[in-house]
Amino acid sequence: MSDDSPLIDASIAELGRRLRARTLSPVELVDAHIRRIEAVNPLINAVIAERYAAARDEARAAEARIASAEDPAALPPLLGIPFTAKEYIAAAGMPLSGGIWSRRHVRADSDAETIRRLRAAGAILVGTTNVPEGGLWMETYNDIYGRTRNPWDLRRTSGGSSGGDGAIVAAGGVPFALGADVGGSIRIPAAFCGVVGHKPSGRLVPNTGFWPRAEGDLSAYLVCGPLARRCADIMPILRVISGPDGVDPVTRPFDLGDPGAVDLRDVVVYPVETNGPRVRAVMRRAVHSAAVALADRGATIAELDPRRLRRAFMIWSAMMSSAGGPSYGDILGDGAPLRVGREIFKLLLGRSHHTFPALAVVAAEKLTKLVPGKVDQMVAAGRALRAELEQILGPRGVLLHPPYTRPAPRHYGPMFTPLDFVCTGLFNVLELPSTTLPIARDRHGLPVAVQVIGRRGDDHLTVAVASALEESFGGWHRANPPGL
Repeated sequence: MSDDSPLIDASIAELGRRLRARTLSPVELVDAHIRRIEAVNPLINAVIAERYAAARDEARAAEARIASAEDPAALPPLLGIPFTAKEYIAAAGMPLSGGIWSRRHVRADSDAETIRRLRAAGAILVGTTNVPEGGLWMETYNDIYGRTRNPWDLRRTSGGSSGGDGAIVAAGGVPFALGADVGGSIRIPAAFCGVVGHKPSGRLVPNTGFWPRAEGDLSAYLVCGPLARRCADIMPILRVISGPDGVDPVTRPFDLGDPGAVDLRDVVVYPVETNGPRVRAVMRRAVHSAAVALADRGATIAELDPRRLRRAFMIWSAMMSSAGGPSYGDILGDGAPLRVGREIFKLLLGRSHHTFPALAVVAAEKLTKLVPGKVDQMVAAGRALRAELEQILGPRGVLLHPPYTRPAPRHYGPMFTPLDFVCTGLFNVLELPSTTLPIARDRHGLPVAVQVIGRRGDDHLTVAVASALEESFGGWHRANPPGL
């Protein structure tokens, strides 16, 4: 059997060059990644539905297109590159259950706009990945497809809600995946699994075709974005999926810059080791090490008082509440009333198809609702904080911040620290772009990551700074799941 390592370890940029030079066939590339998925997926349970036959047909069509091209440089930017997508993002003929048992037979009848754009750019969808039930949780499991495991340690979570994407990219199953993030759902899996994850600026990417439907400000806080092997892979994907589609009224055009044009000597870095939760020393050291590495490359290090971010959970909760949209109970019930107490009792008897974290989120939603005046106060505080941070950062500044309080916990671990997602969630409602990447390993060999945050529209700046850190620390390495 041939060694697929050169293909399942390569960046999108490298694969694209080889495809255009005709030294690599799209069929060969897709087959190598399908083989890798088939090898690792029984261990990590990341891909829950495949379209291998269709992907191979599309790879043959891409091969013919490349062979007949007079100018390979004019070919679509992602032609022949395989990818996966999170189950919440509609892909024609693929599951669209949201991990909810009552929706287990639902299939998408068309592509979401992001999927359509990626396919128009030549990317080849090979499968759909697992999600938590209902989406708002830091672990990926549900009663339909089961649990996704971290490829570095099968006893640990891959994160959520794009946990299937994070796990399969980490294990070399695809060069990139399309996830979505409303509280850390791209960045937490990226951090736990040791891949690059980018949450775009709010309003940059249309949510048309996402389930459940996001409207108004909720569609600004929820953003689809890529998880990939290398920082250089982020912007080509982002340029494909960004921009208004005429359907999602929240999306607006941004003038995306070039990460290659960023001079680190002009960049100001604000390291923030914690904004409230008890962040472990290994994560604080990662932020400090990242700041030192950037300073060594010419960046200016400045201070930001972390107390500015101390009301992160209250701000996130209030701004999400004021954004409207269905309640979490409505989502889990899929339009039918959900009796939480009854479902928890059934769960204890082993008769419920709901997961405990999902039911706990519904219960918390009912118990922790803020009074209207408090909501308005916290929404105003969030908007003021966004304006303040953007003024401090300007066009050259970035925050360095932990993406979570610790490396990947064991399964069920996040249930004991349910508010730790505020390390990422605050920046959703502030609509700020954020790039997460691995820079170290802890004593257990687990990835340790940092996130780089900038002003709205400065996605290229966060990617540029993350790229510099990748050069300094080495970036992504393929995970080989124990037992493989």
